[in-house]
Amino acid sequence: MSGKDPKKGKMKEVKKETGLGLSYKKDENFGEWYSEVVVSGEMIEYYDISGCYILRPWSMSIWEMLHGFFDAEIKKMKIKNSYFPLFVSPAVLQKEKDHIEGFAPEVAWVTKSGDSDWEVPIAIRPTSETVMYPYFSKWIRGHRDLPLRLNQWCNIVRWEFSNPTPFIRSREFLWQEGHTAFATKEESDAEVLEILELYRRIYEELLAVPVSKGKKSELEKFAGGLYTTTVEAFIPNTGRGIQGATSHCLGQNFARIFEINFENEKGEKAMVWQNSWGFTTRTIGVMIMVHGDDKGLVLPPKVASTQVVVIPVPYKDANTQGIYDACAATIREMNESGIRAEADFRDNYSPGWKYSHWEMKGVPLRIEIGPKDLANNQVRAVRRDNGAKTDIPMANLAEQVKDVLATIQQNLFDVAKQKRDACVQIVRTWDEFTVALGQKKLVLAPWCDEEDVEKDVKARTKGEMGAAKTLCSPFDQPELPEGTLCFASGKPAKKWTYWGHSY
Repeated sequence: MSGKDPKKGKMKEVKKETGLGLSYKKDENFGEWYSEVVVSGEMIEYYDISGCYILRPWSMSIWEMLHGFFDAEIKKMKIKNSYFPLFVSPAVLQKEKDHIEGFAPEVAWVTKSGDSDWEVPIAIRPTSETVMYPYFSKWIRGHRDLPLRLNQWCNIVRWEFSNPTPFIRSREFLWQEGHTAFATKEESDAEVLEILELYRRIYEELLAVPVSKGKKSELEKFAGGLYTTTVEAFIPNTGRGIQGATSHCLGQNFARIFEINFENEKGEKAMVWQNSWGFTTRTIGVMIMVHGDDKGLVLPPKVASTQVVVIPVPYKDANTQGIYDACAATIREMNESGIRAEADFRDNYSPGWKYSHWEMKGVPLRIEIGPKDLANNQVRAVRRDNGAKTDIPMANLAEQVKDVLATIQQNLFDVAKQKRDACVQIVRTWDEFTVALGQKKLVLAPWCDEEDVEKDVKARTKGEMGAAKTLCSPFDQPELPEGTLCFASGKPAKKWTYWGHSY
């Protein structure tokens, strides 16, 4: 950067070059806002292959935090990590017909190496059931080999053709996939819910995003599985639900196909019960959509790689060195007490430019230190979530900052829950249902739980936003008075179910 006058030419040049500030507003043009905020907030960079994105350190660090939390929790459950190959032979992939039908349009195939075409193409895993289970069959012989509980952290390729969206819908993504086998259905059922609770904690405790735990309909469950449980989030701005993470009980279907049998304690041959479960980098996209605002990202403190940014604010005749020393001391104190903090000492940017830059990146708390702060032995703290400013004495600063970060974390969740809850609309008739959908609501309706009725609802609601479908039947069921009828078919209702448009 050139230019002698730090206030005029140089700053203008800087602002132009960095393009600070978003050109779209979240409430006015959500899609464009999202595409812009993920790039300006340095989460991703677009890549030259459509539907593929570069995860920059700012987003990768969030994934590492989620990875660290989940990995530690599943290790407590005695689940072990492994790694299986990326490639799948067609014969194995096509063994479970329903399963592969569910994924067929998205499977990418390798058909040649160098100049030579292959006689038999090889698939790239869209998920690893068919990769792993032939080996489960080899490793499981007797009841002492059970349970077998494996997890792998890896990348997955699904060649999506519908609107690729960073984090939400991409052709390659990162995830963990757990695959387990048990002697009994009881053990299998118990694990499904134990894992689902960890997924709830990822969203609610780490990402500060409210979710509903529930069960998917037969139409929406995992292809080839017995039943699917899910944590569903909702994006108030678009009126769309989004599947947060799923935990599936596969029953004995895959065990039958891949011959995963064992000799039980009575010496009889039996089939195992299996589960599979996973969460992906989609979690990061949901967090951005729920908390982001017109200034950029808003990161929950628990997952922000930088929780506090310290910015020196020197004036012309101020004791610049004293201010810089105070900033450095503040960073030291916070880092030593376990707070992830850094200072922005760059001298080619004004403090105002730095405020905007770190707001765009969503850092939860900004600390400013100027001549007045230095004289009063205090700092000025500015919250990213609500802009609130407070002066904090230097004495006992780290402890007070920890309290503020905890308050921010809780407030982000509370505000998001308030917004989500305000979108829930209980309906009992088809007319109420279509009105609520048009108002971008998360619809809770009594349903007869019939597949044909769900298909019919999909057909009747096809429109610009796509068809409406079941999101989940929440475990936390409101009372269903006797004689309640299904909103869509008029038949006796069996349960309350969330419906809506979804990503």
